[in-house]
Amino acid sequence: MEAGGFRLDHPLVSTLTPRERDVMGYVALGKPNKVIAAELGVSQRTVEAHRARVFQKLRVRNAVELARCLMTRQLSA
Repeated sequence: MEAGGFRLDHPLVSTLTPRERDVMGYVALGKPNKVIAAELGVSQRTVEAHRARVFQKLRVRNAVELARCLMTRQLSA
């Protein structure tokens, strides 16, 4: 991981499934699980599972850290 964030083509991001990437985008925008579930047509529990895997794979602890990493890298690119 680079200092301050990571690129969307970073090896950690490339480990995400397409659905995990979808969920990552919504989480980074601050959308609640209920809204993400409705938008993607899946259960809230499914979103929670994807969200947990995204955090684990990207080595972040919460949505704020995820958004910060993504935004910091995008702004400095």
